[in-house]
Amino acid sequence: MSPILIKTIQFFLSLSLLIVLHELGHFIPAKLFKTRVEKFYLFFDVKFSLFKKKIGETVYGIGWLPLGGYVKIAGMIDESMDTDAMKEPPKEWEFRSKPAWQRLIIMIGGVSVNFILAFIIYVGLAYTYGEQYIPADSLRDGVSITEKRLGDEIGIQTGDKVIAVDGNKIKEFGSTMMEIVNGNSITIERDGQTIEKKIPIDFISSLMDDTDKARFITYRQLFVVSDVPQDSPNRDTGFEPLDEVIAINGQKVMYVDEITPILQNNKGKTVAIDLKRADGSSKKLNAKVSEEGMLGLALGGLSLEDYAERGLLKIETKKYTFAESIPAGINKGVSTVTGYLKQLKKIFNPDTGAYKGVGGFAAIGGLFPEFWNWQVFWGTTAFLSIMLAVLNLLPIPALDGGHVMFLLYEIVTGRTPSDKFLEYAQMIGFFLLLALVLFANGNDLYRWLTDK
Repeated sequence: MSPILIKTIQFFLSLSLLIVLHELGHFIPAKLFKTRVEKFYLFFDVKFSLFKKKIGETVYGIGWLPLGGYVKIAGMIDESMDTDAMKEPPKEWEFRSKPAWQRLIIMIGGVSVNFILAFIIYVGLAYTYGEQYIPADSLRDGVSITEKRLGDEIGIQTGDKVIAVDGNKIKEFGSTMMEIVNGNSITIERDGQTIEKKIPIDFISSLMDDTDKARFITYRQLFVVSDVPQDSPNRDTGFEPLDEVIAINGQKVMYVDEITPILQNNKGKTVAIDLKRADGSSKKLNAKVSEEGMLGLALGGLSLEDYAERGLLKIETKKYTFAESIPAGINKGVSTVTGYLKQLKKIFNPDTGAYKGVGGFAAIGGLFPEFWNWQVFWGTTAFLSIMLAVLNLLPIPALDGGHVMFLLYEIVTGRTPSDKFLEYAQMIGFFLLLALVLFANGNDLYRWLTDK
């Protein structure tokens, strides 16, 4: 099965699950409050449906346009824009006839289910898989900055240790990049001194200009040979897999970032290499440096466990009992919600340039791996569930948040917005959402075209 097909299947499976459960969040309280639900649809049925069946008073179906889903609740101005029914006198089984508090519960039901679903998934992941991460403070020799331009923008360089972002200590090294993206200041340790740097407000824009280099912070890599390609200038020099370069021209070296500048200074020359072999023995070689300053070797061959065994970093592994997995999952959910809200704040500030990173269906589909992995699938689904809940809570007419905003106004003031006002608000909200969808997917198309 092709990687693209695997990603597509995961995307539609996750999306379908989230939509159906979200709409159930509206459907169930509506039925509990004896409100008629005329339609329950996965995807939109513009002009026709792929499948539909009426059970009782409700038509259940699958549409052809995968932009979401909906429940059509009688007596409610929604995306169906069925205004003719609103001209008739209210009936007791219609949404508009129910008390405001019942209508509010019906409207917040969808996002409530999405939040609950995400937290349940995180609890399940904690219980099933536990947690494994690299403590940020365990990197013995600091980080490696693979893109100097980006590192210079925030004032961080190879060998620095990232201590905190916005004063909050970085616990997991894997979260460092996202914390920096969402943050305003970074605290680093350099040569035993603690330094605080401001993160430029438009730093996200710099990352979006070259997404291939966006993950420019990693742990420092040892110069260990994994393979000698056929076209390497050192094909017959004597390098073997798992050889580790420990000196060049008598100068002791350890990491790739230490070796690269030496090679750049010896372009087109022959250098003396000291190696440590996999069996612990030593070997001296004379190697050719290309005109590009490369040895022409494939690097790698060491696992994170190998780095941990050498004391270069630590790997923390936690297993949770079911009771322990509940607070662990809740904490994960809370941190994910908090992180996503920070991202939205950046997106709505034009100065940050974060809007360049807004993506549509291609970007969301890209979150899934090219292979089937249930842990990654459920983790991505939990994140998307939170994203769907937060976005639906935005006070935009046509979204759940817009309906909630008008209902809260009614509860506080005792005045109900007119049907005509709600119709116009729904139309404005619909066109605003359409513009956002076009913008997000336009970003996807632009990135696809410019990456070619």
